[in-house]
Amino acid sequence: MLLSRFKHHRPTDLASVYDILARHGDDATVYAGGTELLLALKARVLRYEHLIDLKRVPELNVLKVEGDWLVVGSLVTHHRLASDAIVRRAVPSYAALSNNIANIRVRVAGTLGGNLCFAEPHADPPALLSAMGATVTLRSADGLRSVPVSEFIEGEFATVRADDELLTEIRIPVTGADETYCYKSFGHLERPAVGVAAGCIGRNGAVAYRIWIGAIGDHPLQAASVEAALAGVPADALMDVLPQASETAAAELPAHDDLHGSADYKRHLAAVLMRRAVLEAAGQPREARHG
Repeated sequence: MLLSRFKHHRPTDLASVYDILARHGDDATVYAGGTELLLALKARVLRYEHLIDLKRVPELNVLKVEGDWLVVGSLVTHHRLASDAIVRRAVPSYAALSNNIANIRVRVAGTLGGNLCFAEPHADPPALLSAMGATVTLRSADGLRSVPVSEFIEGEFATVRADDELLTEIRIPVTGADETYCYKSFGHLERPAVGVAAGCIGRNGAVAYRIWIGAIGDHPLQAASVEAALAGVPADALMDVLPQASETAAAELPAHDDLHGSADYKRHLAAVLMRRAVLEAAGQPREARHG
């Protein structure tokens, strides 16, 4: 299906972006890679009279380590995140995730900022970013605010971003020497049916785990009961607790039937992927991760 007619804007600074948004209100939207928006416009699910291309705004294309944070501008593509040496050193698990998003065409054009703002439930980044404690910076003409990624997505295609705000950057904590993160997903349509992110964090001789589940609901879900069950459990004793904890938590997930599989199938995947992600994050040998 052909796109509806629209006016194309190509501003070169943030002030111009805010000016266009203020003048056209709900008739305007911004885009970066456009990989998600283009599909929605072609299907006539969305319609805008003004499209604002952000690719010429240099402030949105930063990629740097700043203190304990990797700062990712909203224009940075998945491919750049997968291949940049800075990212591989600072957050190796996120670089690995980026290298497996969809296909190479999407990775080259699609951006992390666009992925988060579109809030399509079957997406890889939100679960791992939530587990890692990442935040997004939302900036309007009047100021800015920081929101944890775990709170940014409210539901299917819905975020806390106000109409006059832009997501300008994502901040990901640099992975410390006592931290390991892992992301596991499974799907058959270039999108995950279920994705699970797990972190193993050592603090003062004790160990804690972070576990977030993506794609099964309309926003990332924290497996708090599994985290509590595993708190303080050493890596070599995980299989004494993890199978039952993951099965119990998965059975309560708000899954539903769709093109990615039945609700029961996705709950089963969640339990399996929780076990595999936690064990890999904890550095357990491959033979311990089967099942």
